[in-house]
Amino acid sequence: MQASGYPAAAALGQASAPVQVSVILPVHDAELWLDECLGSVLQQDFEGSMELSIFNDASKDKSMTIIEKWKEKLEGSGILVVIGGHDSPSPRGVGYSKNQAIAQSSGSYLCFLDSDDVMMPQRVRLQHAAAVRHPTSIIGCQVRREPPNSTERYTRWINQLAPDQLLTQVFTSNGPTVIMPTWFCSRAWFSHVGPFDEGGRGVPEDLLFFHEHLRKGGGLVRVDQSLLLYRYHPGAATHSVLETTIWTHRVRFLEEWALPHWATFTIWNAGRQGRRLYRSLTAGSRCKVVAFCDVDENKIKKGFYCYENSQERPKPRVPVLHFRAAQPPFVICVKLQWSRSS
Repeated sequence: MQASGYPAAAALGQASAPVQVSVILPVHDAELWLDECLGSVLQQDFEGSMELSIFNDASKDKSMTIIEKWKEKLEGSGILVVIGGHDSPSPRGVGYSKNQAIAQSSGSYLCFLDSDDVMMPQRVRLQHAAAVRHPTSIIGCQVRREPPNSTERYTRWINQLAPDQLLTQVFTSNGPTVIMPTWFCSRAWFSHVGPFDEGGRGVPEDLLFFHEHLRKGGGLVRVDQSLLLYRYHPGAATHSVLETTIWTHRVRFLEEWALPHWATFTIWNAGRQGRRLYRSLTAGSRCKVVAFCDVDENKIKKGFYCYENSQERPKPRVPVLHFRAAQPPFVICVKLQWSRSS
């Protein structure tokens, strides 16, 4: 959908050869950060062909003025600039904007960039090389957080997960193990998995795409260099996604991806989080829970957990065991106190 004033391809001239990499940049009221963000596109040391695809999602600030200023600089350096958008009273959301920016772009590879972040000069070059080697993977990278002391534990988790943990920890985080602002992938693979959910504010479009990517057998690769300045601020779109929404999607994915392989399992944690998981499961999955296990003697002494709100009669009573007496497999349910806010 293109509104008046936003031509489908607002680029000066057309490249004779296919574009190799399209930088995908959704924008909504980003005037505070756009100069740094767009400057980082200009500073890329990638020697292949590159374009910048911007979709302005009803910005009411000076974002478009800044974009037009940078357009001339970028095109002067050989980077095509494609600008789309709309000026409706309210934004359509991050998923819609990303989809539109991708649709109007032409590169064989997609490099996702948030308007409040800053790329290091080698980002496109190094992630493109990795994507060529791993055509059905999402390629991420390490990040540097700004301000530096914000979300320290979450930042360490992003940067220090071992390669196998990128897959094994997909249930434990409040989002993808390779975080969305660092994503780089082939257009062909994105088309196979996508598009993004366009539900708008409050929808974790990155998590939903990530789960679909895994369902279709996609891989996860992280370039172990810090290639992105990842900004934390109260206005970030992530803050609009409720923890309960993310929890629901995570539990459903657990039920779809892991639990079908088990006849029974034990929930490791008889406290609030373990009981919350049990109550969140479908009836079929709850039937597979043979026990809770814990180290807290007070919980163990009680002997069982009764699901009082169950419609079943008699109400389910699940044993609570010491962890040494419990049988695997386990779903370890521990509340992690950090923020994923971007």
